[in-house]
Amino acid sequence: MTRSSLLVERFHQVTSAHGGRTCATDSAGSASFGDIAAAAHRLARALLTMAPHQSRVALFAPASREWVQGFWGVTLAGHLSVPLVELHPAAEHARSLAAARVELLLVSRELMPRAEEAVAALARLEPALAPPRVLELEPLFASEAAGADATLALHPPSGDTPAVLFFTSGTTGAPKGAVVSHDQLAALAALVAGAWRVEASDRLLHCLPLHHTHGLSIAFLVCFLNGASQHFLRRFSGEAVWQELGASTLFMGVPTMHKRLLDAFDTQPADSRARWREAARGLRLVTSGSAALPETVAWRWHALTDQLPLERFGMTEVGVALSNPLDGERRVGSCGRVLPGMQVRIVDEAGREVAPGEPGEIWIRGPSVFTGYDGDRNATDAAFTDGWFRSGDTATWLDEGYVKILGRTSVDIIKSGGYKLSALEIEEALRRHAEVDEVAVVGVPDSDWGETAVAVFVGRGPIEANALREFLKQEVAPYKIPRRFVQVDELPKNALGKVTKHALRRLL
Repeated sequence: MTRSSLLVERFHQVTSAHGGRTCATDSAGSASFGDIAAAAHRLARALLTMAPHQSRVALFAPASREWVQGFWGVTLAGHLSVPLVELHPAAEHARSLAAARVELLLVSRELMPRAEEAVAALARLEPALAPPRVLELEPLFASEAAGADATLALHPPSGDTPAVLFFTSGTTGAPKGAVVSHDQLAALAALVAGAWRVEASDRLLHCLPLHHTHGLSIAFLVCFLNGASQHFLRRFSGEAVWQELGASTLFMGVPTMHKRLLDAFDTQPADSRARWREAARGLRLVTSGSAALPETVAWRWHALTDQLPLERFGMTEVGVALSNPLDGERRVGSCGRVLPGMQVRIVDEAGREVAPGEPGEIWIRGPSVFTGYDGDRNATDAAFTDGWFRSGDTATWLDEGYVKILGRTSVDIIKSGGYKLSALEIEEALRRHAEVDEVAVVGVPDSDWGETAVAVFVGRGPIEANALREFLKQEVAPYKIPRRFVQVDELPKNALGKVTKHALRRLL
């Protein structure tokens, strides 16, 4: 017999237990868990009246209380959520709508003009594809939603019902649609909340994009399903985050955010820095994910707050598999140890376990691993071997079960002259140069070496290539020094601030 959704079951438990407590706040106000539940139920009934069978529903709303209500309404109805991000242009929204074959597009009132642009772009992109039905969100939250059956019973979906379609970050190639089920999301939230001891007394300062597993699954769901409140910032701003930190216990970010926070701190007068430092030291937990945290940033944050950001390893397809401990040693440069309930192997190209210190690909198995790639059986089959998800990340075991990520196998491991170079290692070395602000190292084809490393960097001023070569001679082995150095004004990045290396390589 198929079990009912653990995600929906947990939603009912939390909203019942914490109905009168604040769930979500934004710049315009607040909503309790009870408010969220009531609006989500009304939306779910309206959706089921219009679409009684599972549909693909895109959610296009700012990070806000309305987004929370919209997500849960779609989830309670058993429909598949396709979250869109406000920052993307119409053309990218159109590609997402087409790839996901969206049938309903739920839009907040203020974003309706943007949605209309996306639908028009979709008509140009895929003229033969039926456009989605566009619905304004706000009226659907009301009890008098047009056409809604207020008596309609909401039967919980099964645990294996697809819940969210996430598009992968696209840092190594074209994004793929990863389908995650109700029970996989619930398992992830339970694993992470247990490891980080997220409780109802916590308050998360949320400024991550909600179309990505980091912002939706790891930040939003982990907190919501454990009764913690969340304050939503519509857009990341270093100064805005600093102003809100004092009222929060949790902050989850990506390395780019942590660096920008430190840069913003450095620009302030002494009295502001003192207030901000005190606010940051009051945080119970700061995490970093979605990319490797530069060691220079980690230690700067530690000097400021007496706390190292807790690094972990996660993926759209996996959720979180490894984490540094909440208590105990947090190792800079390591993503920590395997979470209870998850299984991790590091294997060579033949699928054999590697020895500690040797590089290999991370394979993962566990209750939060995704269902598969939407409409792409070949890609799904290629991603698994004997039930293990092949991450495409190269890593190595350290002592005591800690793991160090060496990079994405496809873009961060450069095969040059018989050596396998870690782009992340070279990038970290270059960041130690006082005048280097940001850097990405990529491999480009070479007839003699197979590939050669090229460092593309943003400087605080003009920097000569020879100066960087001389600097690196004291930091890394000679064969790891890039053959070329290219200075640019900015690096191409996605909405999470991760460098899109496939786009960067096309520019070289």
